[in-house]
This record gives sequence, structure tokens and C-alpha cells, in this order.
Amino acid sequence: MTARPELRGDVAVLVPAAGLGVRLGPGGPKALRLLSGEPLLVHALRRVAAAGVGCVVVAAPPGEVDAVAQLLAGIGPVTVVPGGDTRQASVAAALAAVPANFDIILVHDAARSLAPPALVVSVADAVRAGHDAVIPVLPVVDTIKEVAASGVVVGTVDRTVLRAVQTPQGFRRAVLAAAHDAATDQHTDDAGMVEKLGVPVFCVPGDELAMKITRPVDLMIAEALLARTLAP
Repeated sequence: MTARPELRGDVAVLVPAAGLGVRLGPGGPKALRLLSGEPLLVHALRRVAAAGVGCVVVAAPPGEVDAVAQLLAGIGPVTVVPGGDTRQASVAAALAAVPANFDIILVHDAARSLAPPALVVSVADAVRAGHDAVIPVLPVVDTIKEVAASGVVVGTVDRTVLRAVQTPQGFRRAVLAAAHDAATDQHTDDAGMVEKLGVPVFCVPGDELAMKITRPVDLMIAEALLARTLAP
């Protein structure tokens, strides 16, 4: 892991961590599932802290706020607030707890536990350079088919114009707040809400390590990636 750079007082990171993670199988809240003996949330926040951000707010399961605060006490100054029933509600709760002096807001999923500090810095720098909304992306490598409800293939989608989106996603604070205020339905990511405002969303290169841990097999892959990145 890279050395911790100087703290940047204009960057706050929100981590919605109240979800159950049903697709990961039976167990506690997803962010508290173990990867190499430590919760996904701990892995994620260590890397966020190494990026030198000035503020971190975690939206934890409502009944786990004190436990999560104790869990993260050794990582650095982290504020823990009760999350909501949806990811969107958890992001809004975390955003409300960010001090007014932070203009750049990153939203990061605990399930992307191995996202490297350099990716956090890259997204923040792109917002600082003048983009109101920034997402890290990777090219889509699989062939993508459009399929009708009947199960019949309608056509093959041109994958050269498709990108898989990761986190952290970065925003000017006013833009993210406006997107949440204007939202009338649920979105799977904050960039989708910003798009509805008509705000351009800028892309920066993602990172293979920022894979999302969703299914049991993803935990196995993450274990292998973690072993590789920590190998001498």
C-alpha cells in the first residue's frame, strides 16, 4: 500500500454500509462480512485513509452504529451514522453529516474493499480539476446480448461503447445534494441520479482491484487478489 499523502481538506468520503448483502449468502450486514479475517469495511477504509482524504462518514446498520465505530477506531477519524433502508437513503444520511467546508464528495461501496488509494486520488483530482461528476470505469470484456422476456436474443450490443462502473464516484457537493433532493425513484448509483439532472458525468480509468464483492465466489477472488497484493 502506498504511503499516506498529505490530507486534503476538501475531500470527504461517504460509505453506505447498511445493506444486508443477500446475494452473498446468509450472515450479518454485507460490509461486516469477513475477508481474510477482517470485515470488508475495514479493508475498504484502510485504503481510503491511505488516499489522504479529510473526512470519512460511514452509514452503518442502525443497530450496529456503536460497534462499527469501535471497529473503525484504529483507522483514523471516521464518523458513523445510522444508515437507511436503501443505499440511496444511507448516502443521504452520510452526506448530511459532512461538515460544510468539504466541497468534493466521494461515494464508495464497502463491497469494493480492495479499491486502491490511487483510484480514490484519481477520482478526487478529476473533480478538483473542474468536473462536477466523475466515475471510474472499465471496458466491458464479455459479449453482451439484448434478450426479450421470452428468452430469445433480440440483438448483440456493441460493447466498444459500454463501460462497467466502479466506485468511488466523485461529485461537487452541491451537485450530489441537488441530485438527492430531486430523486423521485431509487438508483443503483449516485451518478445515475446526477445524469437525470443533465449534469455531464466524466469517466476516469478504473482498476481491476476495485471489483465488487457480491457473491460467495467474489470473496474467493478477493482473497486471491489480496494475497497477491500483499505478497513480498
